[in-house]
Amino acid sequence: MLLAACLFLSVFLSVGADKTGGDDDWVHLANKCEVCKFVSIEMKSAFHETGKTKEVIDTNYNFIDGKGAPPVKYVKSDLRFIEVVENVCQRLLEYNLHKERSGSNRFAKGMSETFSTLHGLVNKGVNVVMDIPYELWNETSAEVADLKKQCDVMIEEYEDVIEDWYKGSQDEDLTKLLCEKYVLKGQDQACLTENWTAKKKGDTAAIAEDKKKKKKKKGGKKGEGGDGSSEEEKATKKKKKEKKAKKKKKSKAPVEKTGGGVSSDEEIQPQMPLSGQKTEL
Repeated sequence: MLLAACLFLSVFLSVGADKTGGDDDWVHLANKCEVCKFVSIEMKSAFHETGKTKEVIDTNYNFIDGKGAPPVKYVKSDLRFIEVVENVCQRLLEYNLHKERSGSNRFAKGMSETFSTLHGLVNKGVNVVMDIPYELWNETSAEVADLKKQCDVMIEEYEDVIEDWYKGSQDEDLTKLLCEKYVLKGQDQACLTENWTAKKKGDTAAIAEDKKKKKKKKGGKKGEGGDGSSEEEKATKKKKKEKKAKKKKKSKAPVEKTGGGVSSDEEIQPQMPLSGQKTEL
């Protein structure tokens, strides 16, 4: 409990320190580069997910002459484009704010390390007091809500560019086309190359990777010596087993008889004839 309380105190002080810097520092809204980055990422992901189907759309709507447009594959249809464009900004609400990270990496899916630690303290019975009520811990943050709002504006403004890419060959990467050539032309594009690769203490991904490495090392040792033991240990064990087997054979061996047909036990204790007297018991 003491360790948990100390951990919470360090987290709480770091959060409090950020907040004392003023509202501008506490609420750090996404800039144009960050908005375009995540819009293009989610749009590519949505097109990838919807591109796996082999569905065909029937465009024959029973015209008077009985003729209509031929069937169209869903992956090349306008319907697919409309569905992706209309829902891409909604996907951004799945993001959370990771204040322990910097730059565009602060926007990511999954619970942040800070709130994961705080939830762990609450589960252990620690009374966590913050300006944000516990009921609102998992609610959409102001930064993510603004990210979605800016996405709506950007999609409306650059829908024609996205549509031309969709109906074209799609050879060029959408992030490079939309962000570098249109939205951020002549502006700061540094966030497009930012990636979250750092492994901090407590990072679940780093812990899982370390465990895998340890298992591989153990497996390598076992492969060299069978069960992990050295050759000398194996030889010693083998000798002990042979000695035990010899002892068991000796104990089970039949008693040899002498030339007179009397066993060695009888020689030690010769048989005595019974007397003719009857003994009452």
